[in-house]
Amino acid sequence: MAPVTAAMAITVVSADTIIINRARPTSCCASGSVPEGAKPRGLPYMLLMVSPRKSLLVPSEEAGERLDRLLARHIAELSRSRLKALIEAGAVAVDGATIRDPSHRVNSGAAVVVDVPPSEPAKPAAESIPLKVVYEDDDIIVIDKPKNLVVHPAAGNWTGTLVNALIAHCGDSLSGIGGERRPGIVHRLDKDTTGLMVVAKNDRAHRSLAAQFADHGRSGEPFERRYLAFVWGAPDRPHGMIDAPIDRNPRARDRMAIRPGGREAVTHWQVLERYAGEPESATGDKGNKAKRTMAARAKAAEPVASLLDCRLETGRTHQIRVHLASIGHPLMGDEVYGAGFRTKAGRLPPGAQAALADLGRQALHSYILSVKHPKSDEILTFRSELPADLARLRDELVRGRAGPAERLGS
Repeated sequence: MAPVTAAMAITVVSADTIIINRARPTSCCASGSVPEGAKPRGLPYMLLMVSPRKSLLVPSEEAGERLDRLLARHIAELSRSRLKALIEAGAVAVDGATIRDPSHRVNSGAAVVVDVPPSEPAKPAAESIPLKVVYEDDDIIVIDKPKNLVVHPAAGNWTGTLVNALIAHCGDSLSGIGGERRPGIVHRLDKDTTGLMVVAKNDRAHRSLAAQFADHGRSGEPFERRYLAFVWGAPDRPHGMIDAPIDRNPRARDRMAIRPGGREAVTHWQVLERYAGEPESATGDKGNKAKRTMAARAKAAEPVASLLDCRLETGRTHQIRVHLASIGHPLMGDEVYGAGFRTKAGRLPPGAQAALADLGRQALHSYILSVKHPKSDEILTFRSELPADLARLRDELVRGRAGPAERLGS
């Protein structure tokens, strides 16, 4: 396929090229179950193998031991890293309570149960999943990722991923540097974040793109990743920067948090639009009603939501979601980092309330991606318009006002 020029790539890309892969999905059979064994006699602990469940009673001499070390010692067929992953995935219970901390200290006589999922194929299979292809040549492919699509296989999502679709579309041409489960992948988007992604089709392209994503334009090289984010409320400034390190949340390993000693994370933001909310109804006696009416009108004058342009200087997991929540403006629809803002939905215009309820995901879209071509050194810039669900949300936020939304940028 002949590459497009940089001038062509700079135009708005609606991702209207739909590739329906022709490969047939491949499935595998899980291993059969193993009959429950009898309790071993003469041992200081009990280990029963009931596929896919394994149970263990903690012996007194191992009281106080870390959970992952205990399991590694007594379930030899599984590696410690595999057991740690199972713990963090919520597949291990101690005395009936799910434990997600591998360093949890166990008590003597505690009953430990491990649910081991059936073995999965080590190499992802090609699957017939439609791809929206924005650009493709012999070195890279740029796609516009839809919502509800996981990028690569992992626990709980072994099939139906972007990698499965790419294997079907690109065959063996994807770069192998990322490993069998992440061929060609140099960056990721969350499952429910939509927008532009670039994938390497050979090892040379992978090395070049990986270096660009690691640098994120800090050395002066042309590189840009920008997102459109619908957030609750509106910052009191037109633009700003969030510089706060991000690491795993110590109390919830599937979440990220701002933590001292975490990895450096920098997000630049700019307010594009502000959206006013609906006034709250006032009831009660006349005196208090008048006061509440004035307060409701004053509150209605405050933006209930806004649209931000976010530019990444680093690329950490959940970076935009965590950073915006940290300044009091979490993403609309984000049930992980913005659950405490659900009551604000009552201030949205009726149409916007319905659009948000139907959204079912965080309101975040990767809309600009600019990279240097790994072979020609040409600067390619791609732009993706808002997908239908976010376009509807914006339209309803604007339509719900008496006048047009306040625009602070473009």
